[in-house]
Amino acid sequence: MKFIDEFRDGDLARGLAVAIGHAARDDRSYSFMEFCGGHTHAIARYGVSDLLPRSVRLIHGPGCPVCVLPIGRIDMAIRLVLDAGVTLCSYGDPMRVPASGGLSLIKAKARLGRDGGSPASGGQIRMIYSPADALAVAQRHPDRQVVFFAIGFETTTPPTAVLIKQAQALGLRNFSVLCCHVLTPSAIASILESPEVRRWGTLPLDGFIGPAHVSTIIGTRPYEFFAEEYRKPVVIAGFEPLDVMQAILMLIKQVNTGRAVVENEFSRAVTRDGNRKAQQLVSEVFELRRSFAWRGLGELPYSALRMRREFAAFDAERRFATDYQAVDDHPACECGAVLRGVKRPQDCRIFGNVCTPENPVGSCMVSSEGACAAHYSFGRFTDVVAVTERAAAAAIDPAVVS
Repeated sequence: MKFIDEFRDGDLARGLAVAIGHAARDDRSYSFMEFCGGHTHAIARYGVSDLLPRSVRLIHGPGCPVCVLPIGRIDMAIRLVLDAGVTLCSYGDPMRVPASGGLSLIKAKARLGRDGGSPASGGQIRMIYSPADALAVAQRHPDRQVVFFAIGFETTTPPTAVLIKQAQALGLRNFSVLCCHVLTPSAIASILESPEVRRWGTLPLDGFIGPAHVSTIIGTRPYEFFAEEYRKPVVIAGFEPLDVMQAILMLIKQVNTGRAVVENEFSRAVTRDGNRKAQQLVSEVFELRRSFAWRGLGELPYSALRMRREFAAFDAERRFATDYQAVDDHPACECGAVLRGVKRPQDCRIFGNVCTPENPVGSCMVSSEGACAAHYSFGRFTDVVAVTERAAAAAIDPAVVS
């Protein structure tokens, strides 16, 4: 299949691994952050890390839109259902993110189903596959207030903008959007300005593997600031394993020669200017928020979007006067540190035992793009299993562990 099979070729991967080994210098180490969760899963699924020299380290970044959504935003969605009686339409991944009071959207949905609906409000929760599904629900049920729980980076923002414009054109009075769209450049800036990078030096970063889908929308131009201002090279890469390996090779070559520019490995889909039509559509419907809370990164200025005044009638936050309330993460969960790149999933003491995809404690174990889910699902945590088994054996017979 074009652009799939040839980017998973084992012989080519071995050749790239040899090239990376030759390019990596013996007298230094390399630390690269793959920003996007899609890259994290490709690296884990295909064992890319196992093909790299010991001197090359890959760090997971905050590029999973479900993972960076704070608990308070999930709570807002649940309150709209339980208190305002709306029909909430959500993608699948946010349904399982733990919220306050032991709830999640899927647990709230189960409770509503068991009780025959919320006695006080009659709220409903529906999982959808496309934003258009939410609009269809509103059209089929004009007697109900329907809210689309919109999340994601720049990739999923244009479809939400289309949805809002369609709702306006149809004159729907029972449809609105709980907007949680966030912006990639703001997250990268936060990482580069974090104490771990700027002052404490606990997170060495030599460059970024730039996101693929996001870059098809915004292009490569927005990353030029980071290369110039922070002297950090950026290579935009596709999601296939050979894409990622080629990007790593390109980054190593930049670091070796002291260069810091934006390069585009994913040229088959990404241009410097991106999708101008999609950008224009987003700018017509949305404007920057002054501040937005991210899980793990805190409050970031101008890092998310809200609807412009012309579309205020479709803003669920305004329509139902619901406010964001900050909620602390589970004290044992290290999602915040994983999202900042300070810790690996394996460093969390509840990873793989208390926290699993079947029983997620944090958002990084929920999402199909989460770093913890990637490491758990694709066997990149065998060292944790070995340590656990040795500890269990030692509890029975201390002589087992020397």
